[in-house]
Amino acid sequence: LYQSEKCIVGTGLEGQTAVDSGFSVIAEHQGKIFYTDSHKISFSRNGNTESIPLVKYQGSNKKTFLHQKSRVQGGQCVKKGQILADGAATVGGELALGKNLLVAYMPWEGYNSEDAVLISERLICEDILTSFYIRKYEIKTYMTNQGAERITKGIPHLET
Repeated sequence: LYQSEKCIVGTGLEGQTAVDSGFSVIAEHQGKIFYTDSHKISFSRNGNTESIPLVKYQGSNKKTFLHQKSRVQGGQCVKKGQILADGAATVGGELALGKNLLVAYMPWEGYNSEDAVLISERLICEDILTSFYIRKYEIKTYMTNQGAERITKGIPHLET
C-alpha cells in the first residue's frame, strides 16, 4: 500500500516481526545523526562518520517495490538498537500490512448483493487503498523500407 497503518488489534509480535524482516535500518552503535535525506542517513560516533544508504523503489519478486523511509532527523541522538528507517511494510518500527477501516456488512439501497462489499468513494479519491506495482516493458524498433520506425503516442490518420 501507498500508506499503510499499524494495526489496532495486534498479537504483540509486530515490532519483533518488523526487526526480523531485515528491512528496517537499526543503529549498530550509540551516536548522533548529523544528516538525513531520502537517500542516506549520516551517523557519527566518537568522531567516526558512517553513511547508511537507504533503498529507494527497488523492485521485489512480487512486482511491488521495496522502499525505506527515514525515521530520524539531523541532530537527534540515537541508542544502539534503535530503528533509524522503516521498511516498505513497517510504520514506527512495527509491522503494518494494511489500513484500519470501519466496515459494515449490510445491504445498501440494493447496490450490493449477497457476496458484494461496498466501499466509500473517499477511499479511492484520497488514495487510502492505493498500491503500486512495477512492470518492465521492452520495445523494439525495426528498420523499414521507409526508414527507421518512429514511436509516437498518436496513430496516423486517426483523430483523438
